[in-house]
Amino acid sequence: MDADDLHCLTVLRETDRDRYLACLLAPAEKRGALAALYAFNAEIARIRDVVHEPLPGEIRMQWWRDVLEGASAGDAAANPLASALLRCIEAHRLPVPVLVDLIDARIFDLYDDPMDSVNSLEGYAGETASALVQLACLIVDPPSAAAAAQAAGHAGVAQTVAGLLLLAPIQRRRGQVYVPAELLAATGTDAAAFLAGSDRAANGRVVSALVGLGRDHWRRARQAGGVTRANVAAFLSASLAPRIFDGADRAGAATLERSIQPAQWRRQWWLWKTLRRGRL
Repeated sequence: MDADDLHCLTVLRETDRDRYLACLLAPAEKRGALAALYAFNAEIARIRDVVHEPLPGEIRMQWWRDVLEGASAGDAAANPLASALLRCIEAHRLPVPVLVDLIDARIFDLYDDPMDSVNSLEGYAGETASALVQLACLIVDPPSAAAAAQAAGHAGVAQTVAGLLLLAPIQRRRGQVYVPAELLAATGTDAAAFLAGSDRAANGRVVSALVGLGRDHWRRARQAGGVTRANVAAFLSASLAPRIFDGADRAGAATLERSIQPAQWRRQWWLWKTLRRGRL
């Protein structure tokens, strides 16, 4: 790994520890490319955390669009993450439009607009987490990537739902509601009550509904097939989702109030077991 790749790993260790661990467990010759891809995703995902208004966030996202589309070649060369990402794209023939779509989907993060439907949440997940799994498959096992596409789609939705459960306390403090409005209505609540936490019983039902949605997509990912022993490495961080669902089930409404993130050593052990097993 060169200096740019090592920079990406450092960024990843500080911003997305699970994908950092997944990189370390991947084949050595794939780590640099995976680190670049995952660090790019982490950079886009954390924009909401480093800006106070949506407009500066959109400007940052436009810079990354320009890098991907070749309009900021000079700036990209001076940025180790951008430089590593462009080399990854070229070496592994990654489709640039998929990465641009990932950026566009993340514009939602900059605002406090509610997620209106389960289909919208699944679409958001498809262009972010699912796309990332599919791109990782192109890096670790290109011949089998197409066969794993359906599994990647469902695994990404499961991972996104698990992420919402993990980040729920932070998102609620910000006034963000990623839980689809139709799911809130089905559980007898609405966005205002969800944010206020005034009805813990209803919030417990929301958590149960999210867990059910996530588990359904994980089940469908496992049933889809097409995941070879080699491209299991692309699914590693997503494979933690079932453990998060178990934790949310135990915590109930408290999931929305405090972190349910398992200890790092547990997550590292689960990742290693998945890789060793060679299947989802």
